[in-house]
Amino acid sequence: MTREEFEELVAEALDRIPPELMRLMDNVAVFVEDEPDPAAAKDSGEEFDPDLLGLYEGTPLTDRGEWYAGVLPDRITIYRGPTLRMCETREDVVAETEITVVHEIAHHFGIDDDRLHELGYG
Repeated sequence: MTREEFEELVAEALDRIPPELMRLMDNVAVFVEDEPDPAAAKDSGEEFDPDLLGLYEGTPLTDRGEWYAGVLPDRITIYRGPTLRMCETREDVVAETEITVVHEIAHHFGIDDDRLHELGYG
């Protein structure tokens, strides 16, 4: 699957997010990258995971206070390479991309991994 096709899948997954939730998203940008960046993991103190499907970087809405102003947008990154390697069919890629987009947006809303796993978005 080409980068353009994968970017379109991410855009389609974003389009399926209910409008009332999209309106609540604040100061967040979504990107597609081919692979996770080992240097970024090192800089953030996280362990590098070459199979990472998506990443949320920022301050969740639930943690923002009066101090939150004039900051760069939160960043959601969806990784094409790991997604394509783990999926066998185009349908699998579509489904996994949607799950990953929802998962990372949920982090923006302050929902942690444990709760996402309970909800089937782990």
